[in-house]
Amino acid sequence: MAQRVLRSWWTPRQVVRGLSGMPDRVLLIVLMLAMLITLVAQAPGHARAAQLDPSIPLDARIGGAVLGTIFMMPLLAYGVAALVSVLTRVTSWRVGPRDSRLALFWALLAASPATLLAGLVAGMIGPGPELTLTRSIAGAGFLFIWCAGIAALARRS
Repeated sequence: MAQRVLRSWWTPRQVVRGLSGMPDRVLLIVLMLAMLITLVAQAPGHARAAQLDPSIPLDARIGGAVLGTIFMMPLLAYGVAALVSVLTRVTSWRVGPRDSRLALFWALLAASPATLLAGLVAGMIGPGPELTLTRSIAGAGFLFIWCAGIAALARRS
């Protein structure tokens, strides 16, 4: 799995095409693993913020992050995947709901190493150009892998 995540940064279409037979229950595991890694990546930033502003304790910050990341983000991810699937109907590229979920969920997981790096920078360095750069790399990597996954799974009509 880790090797596929790293390969996704160089050949995302090939990796996503190779995952196209993945069952829905495994897709859910991929999404939840991506959300867990995202939650872990947020911890250093929350610890730094709690140290600088003790009016909101670390427990409350982590509790809010758990609620948002583990419970709300998967619902949002399913909604975005469904919306992308519906929006592709007006184009010549058709992406089914399952393929849309695969592309999005895998992009979230594949971008997780960069997300972890951005979280470390947020905790150790804090706001600044370094954090902006690492978050930009994570965001650009996610978009690159997601778009390449959609392109790899799209069917022309």
